[in-house]
Amino acid sequence: MTLIKSISGIRGTIGGKVGEGLTPIDVVRYTAAFVYWIKNKSKNNRISIVIGRDARISGSMVNQLVTGAIQGIGADVIDIGLSTTPTVEMAITELNADGGIIITASHNPKQWNALKLLNNKGEFISSAEGTEVLTIADNDNYVFSDIDSIGTYSIDDTQIDKHINKILSLSLVDTEAIKKANFKICIDCVNSTGGIVLPLLLKKLGVSHIEELYCKPDGIFPHNPEPIPENIGEISKLVVKTKSNCGFVVDPDVDRLAIVSENGGMFGEEYTLVAISDYILSNQSGNTVSNLSSTRALKDITEKRGGKYFASAVGEVNVVELMKKENAIIGGEGNGGVIYPELHYGRDALVGIALFLTHLAKSKKTCSALREAYPNYSISKNKIELTPDINIDKVLIGMAKKFENQPVSTIDGVRIEFEKEWVHLRKSNTEPIIRIYSESNTIEKADALAQKIMNDIKQLI
Repeated sequence: MTLIKSISGIRGTIGGKVGEGLTPIDVVRYTAAFVYWIKNKSKNNRISIVIGRDARISGSMVNQLVTGAIQGIGADVIDIGLSTTPTVEMAITELNADGGIIITASHNPKQWNALKLLNNKGEFISSAEGTEVLTIADNDNYVFSDIDSIGTYSIDDTQIDKHINKILSLSLVDTEAIKKANFKICIDCVNSTGGIVLPLLLKKLGVSHIEELYCKPDGIFPHNPEPIPENIGEISKLVVKTKSNCGFVVDPDVDRLAIVSENGGMFGEEYTLVAISDYILSNQSGNTVSNLSSTRALKDITEKRGGKYFASAVGEVNVVELMKKENAIIGGEGNGGVIYPELHYGRDALVGIALFLTHLAKSKKTCSALREAYPNYSISKNKIELTPDINIDKVLIGMAKKFENQPVSTIDGVRIEFEKEWVHLRKSNTEPIIRIYSESNTIEKADALAQKIMNDIKQLI
């Protein structure tokens, strides 16, 4: 059993002993701590919390526990039901709520669930705020309300439609161009809430030919739900078989988007953000942001369009913070997470689909030809396991010193820039491991760079 407490939320495997897995006691404890923290910060006499969930099997059980804990602290619950992470984020501001909880373990397998914690802007709470919540929880330093002050419970089933309508109203989403292109689209929604939302969105965008794969929201994932190449071979075959223009794959909470080209090839999770950013930048001048472990292709196309590119520490909350600071008009993460501030500051596969289809329609290219228009880089992901007695921070400092004549960033581990390559070293928070991401213009060169760095680490030790 596993329970991981982090600044943005609590995730773990269902069951086991209290404190060792995501048990009912743990769900109530961390929900109560979060809502109690919001209540103490708020100037409102009465606070409200929006909740929503993906379709995983444990969702209903966890939902009931979360609901009871929120009401018990004395806050009102607005339950938007089976939904998506970006829909919950937008619902918080739509409903003028004081915060929100998304019940989802994102791309993790079925035995996992999690509580994602949001502030009144519909954004993940900060590192400092997360630490405050964890301190309250770890000390059980919260107080439940008496009978006259317990919270109310209400249901709102309108938020998905509102989310889609706001996407349709964006100036750079062109439903006429999409409709005119007469696209045939395949979707794989891994039997979660994407199966509810994607068909609705595509039809409203003007797509009349939709091939659905795993769209029953019963939480029985037919394959590993992370939308990476090794898990999405079935839709690749379906795209070719049905002669579709492309395929879209989302994770269970619909904040990550992977694309399959018309020839069955992977568009590349790193290039979801690149393609959409290129479309935005071709229509509007501005800056972009992604995290340190994302492809440099975004930097290339941003500078080509006259903008400035900035790299943040890994984590959505860090990307959003830097986007605001640098007035970025588009940003996100290389895992298929697109953040479009004109809609909201959160990863959103739905707005990603709408912008990508507009781009594809207006380009008059095939999906594979569009991909070939961008700089071609490959990322190699590796790790080096160390003995527990080794000081990993000291190793990272040593590597930064060794390459001090290269551009080096230490805002999140160590990232070393070379001519057209980079390597990013980050330590694990739970294991004596250094994760090593490297990028070059071929996978062979990226692998070779990673191996060189691993040898350097071993020599340093």
